[in-house]
Amino acid sequence: MTHPPDGPYGYGYSEPTPWASGIVVAAFVALLAATAIFAFGAALAEIHPLLAVAVNVVAVGGAAPSAWRWRFAPVTRWVIVGLVAGVALGWAALLVKGLSTLIA
Repeated sequence: MTHPPDGPYGYGYSEPTPWASGIVVAAFVALLAATAIFAFGAALAEIHPLLAVAVNVVAVGGAAPSAWRWRFAPVTRWVIVGLVAGVALGWAALLVKGLSTLIA
């Protein structure tokens, strides 16, 4: 398990973790991210399905290094958890939509 580094953001302090507010923030960010990923991916899929896949992979791949660096920041870690969950939910919804159009 990786421990938070000491750094300019004041990591490593020993205050209690705000689980209730953190989960609310993560859920809200996940909802927004999933909606954005699904809407944008569905619009691009109408143009060309591979375009939707390519743009989503490039966007997530470009944002991942920054998100990885922010994973221990006290507030940002909840946003990162929400983004990861939202992207996963958005991709799953796009996959279900894509499969349902193939079957129908």
